[in-house]
Amino acid sequence: MHAVRGYYRFLVRESRITADPMENLRAPRAFRPLPRYLTAGQVDTLLEAPDVSTPIGLRDRALLEVLYATGLRVSELIALKPGDVDLDVGLVTAFGKGRKERLVPLGSEARRWVASYLEETRAGLLKGRRTDVLFVSNRGARFSRMGVWGIVRRHAVKAGIASILTPHVLRHSFATHLLERGADLRSLQSMLGHADISTTQIYTHVTKERLKQIYDAHHPRA
Repeated sequence: MHAVRGYYRFLVRESRITADPMENLRAPRAFRPLPRYLTAGQVDTLLEAPDVSTPIGLRDRALLEVLYATGLRVSELIALKPGDVDLDVGLVTAFGKGRKERLVPLGSEARRWVASYLEETRAGLLKGRRTDVLFVSNRGARFSRMGVWGIVRRHAVKAGIASILTPHVLRHSFATHLLERGADLRSLQSMLGHADISTTQIYTHVTKERLKQIYDAHHPRA
């Protein structure tokens, strides 16, 4: 498209033609693929994959629970501090793009696992080191983005989830499941930290596709 436009502009400049036939043509919008997400059953299987009898497994369970319960971006998750998580009230203070602050609810299951992690595991992983982040690596340091990706993928394989699973798929799952259960777009926009609601509206297309699938699978005259 750009090459053709450039060619016609060149012809006009060189006086080979008198008018650019593409002057008023708009480029077609690029197709935006729908977000991939897990079913509720797949999420349950993933969350149950870590061996919580081990310190690493307990940390991983808490981390996965928070990812799904809040829809945080990986960068927001690894920056969380213990003080950002109010286990009594059930709220997480997240800092998104441009350090923009927002509050995201944290469900009872995620709160329970985070509490267990703080009480039983975090200090042992730190091994006397000091850090201000909530989730720490096996070496007691702040997680990298790839470190979190590795945790998600490792437990996805164990859970038998065939598709390539990333932390962002959990974010998509969080948003999709909330909409499927009646959440409104404005509330979801706030929880996800989207500056523009048009970004959030992509999930309405996901739920529409899901409704079609349910209809096709169960209606006798589909």
